[in-house]
Amino acid sequence: MQIRTVAVLGAGTMGHGIAQVAAQAGFDVTLYDVQRSLAEAAIERIDANLAGGVDRGKLTAEQRRAALARLRASSALEEAVDAADLVIEAVPEKLELKRQLFARVETLVPPACVLATNTSSLSIAEIAAALRAPERFLGMHFFNPVHLMRLLELVIHEGTAESALAVARSVGAAMGKTTIVVRDSPGFATSRLGVALGLEAMRMLEEGVASAQDIDTAMELGYRHPMGPLKLSDLVGLDVRLQIAEYLHRKLGRDLFEPPPILRRLVAEGRLGKKSGRGFYDWPED
Repeated sequence: MQIRTVAVLGAGTMGHGIAQVAAQAGFDVTLYDVQRSLAEAAIERIDANLAGGVDRGKLTAEQRRAALARLRASSALEEAVDAADLVIEAVPEKLELKRQLFARVETLVPPACVLATNTSSLSIAEIAAALRAPERFLGMHFFNPVHLMRLLELVIHEGTAESALAVARSVGAAMGKTTIVVRDSPGFATSRLGVALGLEAMRMLEEGVASAQDIDTAMELGYRHPMGPLKLSDLVGLDVRLQIAEYLHRKLGRDLFEPPPILRRLVAEGRLGKKSGRGFYDWPED
C-alpha cells in the first residue's frame, strides 16, 4: 500500500511534531484538533521549527516551503480523515478517550486505512478492542522532540496484520526514523525502561544523594545518555510521567513503578516541567 495522505489527531506537543516529520517526508498531512485555533497555532510552531532548521543549514528554504504546503489544519474529524491512508492519534493518555475516538474514526476512513496510536504506555490490544477491524491497528510511538529523535517504536498486538506493520515501517523509514518492533506489554520497551530510570533518579534527589544537575550529569557523561533522566522528565511533562508511572504500577504491581512523593508534590504544585516553566529545573520561555 502506498501512503500519500496522513491525518494526525491532536495538535499538542507530540501531534504537531508528528505532523511536521510527516510533511517533511513528503506526505499530505491534515492536523486535527477539536479547536481549529490549536491546530493552526501548531502549524505556526512547525513553521518556526522549520525556519530554525533553515537557519542551522539542516534544510533549504524550498524544503521548508514544500513541507508547509503539505500541511493543513482542521477541526472537523470527518474532513480530516475521510481520505487518509494512515491516521496517527496523539490525544491525551486516557484509554476510554482513545477507544471512543478510534471507534468513530473507523467509520469515517477508507477500508484500507491503517490506524495507529502514539500512546507511550496504554495497552494496544485494549484500544484495538473498540474496533471492528483491529487487524489494521498498531502503536507508532514517537519521541519528543519528534523532528530530532530518530527512534520510532512500533507496538503490535496479537491481531495486528503484517500489512499494517509494513506500512508503519515504510512510513517510519520515509521520516528518517529507525524502527523497533515490540509486542504489546505495559510500557512497551522504552517507557518501561525510561520510567524506571526516571523514578529512581527522583528517589535519589528526594534522599539527598545528589543534586538534580549532578544526577543528570552522571548519566550523560558516565553512560553517554544525551539527556539526564530528570531533565528528560521535565521535557516529557511531570504530569505525563506520573500518569504513566501510576499505570505501570497498577498493571505490573511492582514497587519499582510506584511514583515517589516528590513527583506527586511537584505535579500538585503545577510544576510540570518545561511546559509550565518549572519542574526539576527552571525553564526560560522560548
